[in-house]
Amino acid sequence: MIKTINIFLFFTVFSSIDAFARTEALRDCSHLESDHPQKAKKYLMCLDSNIELLERSRQTWVNKLVLDTEELEKNTGNTQLMPIIQRSITNQSRYMDDACKWRYLKELPNSTRAAKVFKRCKISFLQLHIKELQANF
Repeated sequence: MIKTINIFLFFTVFSSIDAFARTEALRDCSHLESDHPQKAKKYLMCLDSNIELLERSRQTWVNKLVLDTEELEKNTGNTQLMPIIQRSITNQSRYMDDACKWRYLKELPNSTRAAKVFKRCKISFLQLHIKELQANF
């Protein structure tokens, strides 16, 4: 029963990765950029949608890494990998948040510019992390 569930999860992740790679692309938000707070709202919402898309992609690759590691752990008995991988994912998230937060705080009191800087920073970090995760496969 557990093996059947693992196989199902394995194929679900692969189909998710394949579907994501074929259909999802970041929106070009540059035409919406403005310094006016009311107009900047649409730009920020566009950046938010890109962040959500990238976070889903990142989670898909993390799930694949975890499933592959669980399979490797089961086949080889090597139990050292999973805690290190989980810690690296947590630390990567914490680093990304902190690195973008200090950039945000640096731009205050202009909250519109600060929000733009924060969101563009997060997009850059997510793209880099996804590329790094993909390099493992």
